[in-house]
Amino acid sequence: MANHMSQFHVGVAAEAIVAAQFARCGYDVSVQYGANQPEYDLMIAKDDKLMKVSVKGSQDGAWGLTQGLLKNADYQKAADEWLNKHGKSTVFAFVQFMDVPIDESPRLYLAFPSEIAEVLKSISKGRGDSVLYENKVWGKTANGYGTIDKIPATWKFSSERIEGLLSQI
Repeated sequence: MANHMSQFHVGVAAEAIVAAQFARCGYDVSVQYGANQPEYDLMIAKDDKLMKVSVKGSQDGAWGLTQGLLKNADYQKAADEWLNKHGKSTVFAFVQFMDVPIDESPRLYLAFPSEIAEVLKSISKGRGDSVLYENKVWGKTANGYGTIDKIPATWKFSSERIEGLLSQI
């Protein structure tokens, strides 16, 4: 399936789908009005529990996160700097549109910044990377040759995952 959304449309669609999925799970959803806050795109609430959610959409199988912080190919330091920019009550929602027919839901994942930084640092046999991959098989010329880096299965969007994250906030 060809990618045919602009980056703007990927972002709009990702945010709308994440908001809809949280609502389907029984959460109140508050979407920002006006200029985006730097830390989050929407908030969810249930009872007395609140969670800020930063939404990242993709249609190529990966999410670039720390490129702007990368200096001297020090992926570990870039991941640490990225982590330090995020609060403990923020959760990232990753939405993947690659190879998803229009009549099916994209794949969704939820993770704390600390979990994301840990994965970013472990990519490519521990060298690290600035990109979070949904499922990356490293080629013969890559540092990570012979390995596959992918999002942990535990990050899959579900009511149980949401409750587990909320209980840690």
